[in-house]
Amino acid sequence: MIKTTPFEMVLIIRNNMPTETSPPKRGRKPKQPTPVEPVQTTERIFRIPLSELHPFPDHPYGIREDQAMQDTVDSVKANGVVVPAIVRPRVEGGYEIIAGHRRKLASEQAGFTDMPCIVRNLTDDEAIIQLVDSNAQREDVLPSERAKAYKMRLEAIKRTAGRPRKDLSENAPNNSAIFRSDDEVGNVDGISGDTVRNIISLNNLVPELMQMVDEKKISLTPAYQIASLSEPEQRLLLETIDSEQVTPSVSQAQRMRKLSQSGELNEDNMLQIMMEQKKPQDFTITLPIDKLRKYFPNTYTPARMEETIYKLLEAWQRKRQRDMSR
Repeated sequence: MIKTTPFEMVLIIRNNMPTETSPPKRGRKPKQPTPVEPVQTTERIFRIPLSELHPFPDHPYGIREDQAMQDTVDSVKANGVVVPAIVRPRVEGGYEIIAGHRRKLASEQAGFTDMPCIVRNLTDDEAIIQLVDSNAQREDVLPSERAKAYKMRLEAIKRTAGRPRKDLSENAPNNSAIFRSDDEVGNVDGISGDTVRNIISLNNLVPELMQMVDEKKISLTPAYQIASLSEPEQRLLLETIDSEQVTPSVSQAQRMRKLSQSGELNEDNMLQIMMEQKKPQDFTITLPIDKLRKYFPNTYTPARMEETIYKLLEAWQRKRQRDMSR
């Protein structure tokens, strides 16, 4: 049951509150927790019991018990939930969380029994789009989570987009570009529609390969190529990875994809491709100057610090050589 605090919080969001006379076009029938406010540009923030808040069905983003989650718990303990969650009414009772799954878990672990929420009447597709958009800027999203989320958002946009305008010529050069739903999905993260299609293609990976991508054992670019292989071919690739203890490079994945498209990919040529020696990867080590400062006098310039580091490394190498020769 919704309750407000003695000092009821009010959030003003223009043109964003559905009216009682304008229900969503599709999805679950909205259920108002309280009578609609006379001023439709006002959204009220309610404190809703955690027991009435339920996860969004098929939620694409996982919650990991990592340091970031612990930081969220500590913040909630100290300050409460600062940013209200966004929820929508459920036909079965209670509310579905659109944005705020981590905040709910943090509230539970912090010992709270309720949390601030904004209640919105959203259709299924509107809810999916808002759910994905609210997580777009997170840095800890796994490739598998992003692939699933982009697919859900793309399908939701296609269902709500409608038909192209009749006043556009069928052969107009910009017609397809205007209605490319994947470009619209990419706008959220500032990426192209081509990148969106590549990310969505990861949903075609078998679970074992998808896990390797999440664990960064396989890079994204070769993963996009591997995703086009059939399931039997991906299973064969898994066996090859296990037997040879190697993962495919971009060029190797591209050649396997071409062979797959021509129907020529088999165990022999896959093994031959995977056994090729990869070129050693170039890498650069960057040492933050602010972390190095505490080891050197204030008068040392960056150039002198670098020179000293090399001298210390040379001395360390000579000591190791002496120790090994004993």
